[in-house]
Amino acid sequence: MTRYKVLVPDAHISDLDLERSVTGDQLEFVHFDETDPAVIPDELWRSCDAILIWHRMKLTADVVAKLDRCRLVVRVGVGFDNVDSNACRERGIPVSNVPNYGTTEVADHALAMLLHLVRGLGTYENRLKADLVAGFLAENVPVVRRIRGATFGAIGMGRIGTAVARRAAAFDMKVIYFDPYVSEGHELGLGIERVQSQEELLQRSDIVSLHVPLSAETRSLIGAAQLSAMKPGGILLNIARGGLVDVDAVHSALKSGHLAAAGLDVLPKEPPFPPPKLIEAWQGNADWLAGRLVVTPHAAFYSEAGYIDMRTFAVEILRDYLVAGRLRNNVNPGWDRPAA
Repeated sequence: MTRYKVLVPDAHISDLDLERSVTGDQLEFVHFDETDPAVIPDELWRSCDAILIWHRMKLTADVVAKLDRCRLVVRVGVGFDNVDSNACRERGIPVSNVPNYGTTEVADHALAMLLHLVRGLGTYENRLKADLVAGFLAENVPVVRRIRGATFGAIGMGRIGTAVARRAAAFDMKVIYFDPYVSEGHELGLGIERVQSQEELLQRSDIVSLHVPLSAETRSLIGAAQLSAMKPGGILLNIARGGLVDVDAVHSALKSGHLAAAGLDVLPKEPPFPPPKLIEAWQGNADWLAGRLVVTPHAAFYSEAGYIDMRTFAVEILRDYLVAGRLRNNVNPGWDRPAA
């Protein structure tokens, strides 16, 4: 039986017992807890049959150039912007991701952020902690409003966008979406309205939620111009990728009052240190920002069940390709065609 060497360069877990339980003796794992690819010996890059990469290390073109034997790169997660998939394509290496875990957790997280803001949970809790008598008050809370009848605009209508849209509709919001990559007629199956431009979505939505991957096309998708195009008093949610949003522009839009509130699970730099001015104001409990911003540490995907799914599905993708030749969830098509 052929045994394949799998390099796991940036796992932040102490062991790979779960992965080994799925593959048995078919795969040999070489495990590191690193963020710098230069720390990994060249011999390991050159001799591995596959790579199982998390999110903390960038697999850049110069590293891909060392992959003499590698037959597959699997990103343990959905986003694959830390892997140079074009460089992999040029070397004939397919890249796959794990799109089928954590969908419900991420969708729940988006609605939890929205409800936290529009029901004033943070403000109420802080008031009561400070003074149980004077803080026992419902009025004068930033952002608190009725969301029934509000227009919820989703940019991106893939798995997570669809899951979020279903939840928003269940709260009696009117859901609209923009996604030029979803086939025509998709909206009929969903029973929600499709708009033809991002500009229209921004102008009509009371809440804007992002559900797209990070790419050269989508980087800084939401900046000062887009925030200005939103309705006054709008709410922005980003549980997708930090690079989609200019956080300095969010700081300005919140401080001016044009943007009522924001929920951010992801940031352009993670961890956000040194902190951008938005996070600095949030950490410092700036009066003007109180109750208007909720930040979580790229945790929307997480539950124990989702975490197990992510790891299990990733190693199953590896096994299926290396052992049975079945490629799943490929994100760099054309890897098997010679360069023109």
